[in-house]
Amino acid sequence: MLAVIGTIPEEDFPLVEGKVILEKDSIRIGERQVPVSRGTPALLAAAIKVCEVLNLPLPYGYLIGDIGMGRGSRRLYEYLVKNLPSNSSAVITFHYLQPDVDLHNKVLFAVEEMASRPILIADAGFMYAAKMSGESEAYDLFTPDAGELAFLADEEAPHPFYTRGFILHDEMRIPDLITRAYDYNNAARYLLVKGSRDHIASRQGVHAVIDSPADEAMEAIGGTGDTLTGIVSALIFSGLEVLDAAVLGARINRIAGHYACPTPASQVSDVIAHIPEAMEEVLEGKKKRYEKSCL
Repeated sequence: MLAVIGTIPEEDFPLVEGKVILEKDSIRIGERQVPVSRGTPALLAAAIKVCEVLNLPLPYGYLIGDIGMGRGSRRLYEYLVKNLPSNSSAVITFHYLQPDVDLHNKVLFAVEEMASRPILIADAGFMYAAKMSGESEAYDLFTPDAGELAFLADEEAPHPFYTRGFILHDEMRIPDLITRAYDYNNAARYLLVKGSRDHIASRQGVHAVIDSPADEAMEAIGGTGDTLTGIVSALIFSGLEVLDAAVLGARINRIAGHYACPTPASQVSDVIAHIPEAMEEVLEGKKKRYEKSCL
């Protein structure tokens, strides 16, 4: 099972768990429906598309509402501490939760009590909590953007707000920041650094840089980093090695964006709709529309 853990930006959204399905531009979990715009819903929608193409079980979600105050996140952390030991997920992706070092560590202890240790992926707030707790190396994959990578590379910063100014999150410095993050043990086994050029790296260095197709309008679409994490999570769930899944996922996400003919008005749901044909191109070598005109 692929489990995705995150929050919904609604104060009254209850704690829910269950299989997540995609209905047009919304995800549904139990009786709750959430529009796909960005954040955890976008991650889940992208993962669902991949699972559908590969005939895999749909993702299982653990979701709760949180508008940034942390109450929902804390409740979800506590729920996970009690329930993860009996969980049988092969891959767990932690996404938007307010960072809490103590509760993060309790969740990690709960993971260690599972019958089989899953592959662990962290993005956004949970990645922050992992770094702040000194437990980054317990994870198999982090998926930061350049700014988040700068926080991982700052061995002294206790919180992203306090990343030191001289550690600039300039995309030209990404290889240096990757090296620094590993030097101070603040990175997972693999890093997928999202940006205008996607870098896939480990302690051994940068393994791949994916930079095409490059559609400038993609930069204006909120949630495309979330879809990338969702695609990679599902590919890992399919049995691919983490490194291979990261490289293929970066290509699929970019090609899906290209097929969407993005404009500044495009929505992330437009990109998600093209994931199946992007997968066909990348996984089956079929180059149907790569050079198509969007005029």
